[in-house]
Amino acid sequence: MSSPAAGRTAGQVVDGPPSRQRPRPPGRGRYVRLMAENTASDTERRGCLLAKGAAELAQHDPTVAGRSAETMRALLTLLRTEISAAQRHGDIDSAADPERLAALLLTAVRGIEAVGKAGLDPETLRNIADTALAVLPMPERRKRLATGRSPAREN
Repeated sequence: MSSPAAGRTAGQVVDGPPSRQRPRPPGRGRYVRLMAENTASDTERRGCLLAKGAAELAQHDPTVAGRSAETMRALLTLLRTEISAAQRHGDIDSAADPERLAALLLTAVRGIEAVGKAGLDPETLRNIADTALAVLPMPERRKRLATGRSPAREN
């Protein structure tokens, strides 16, 4: 993705470093929020070399198109793996399709990079990341905890 994450292991990218301005985000949102922070901190608006190169060259160069597609598949796999782990830990509804959620989050991250490069302010980028994460389906018990409702009160 963008250069600040280059050279890190998948786990390091997902976990991400804690921000000094913001508290460390919950596990299921680290990657998306890290990418929003990386984009927000790119004051020169360089953007992601992969995205720019792929957009420019992939339609004319099969090698670039192949590598770009391979990278996107690897990112989807990383996200799907993390979503599945979050489902096992009860952070995301286990009935949700991890493949579809991974595609949604990858699209949100790529969109954050694009609109950040176009000039949206850092707080808006962070809000986009938070909104993308807010649509992830929570298990019923977490929904009840978040609203303060117990199963007995629901009847």
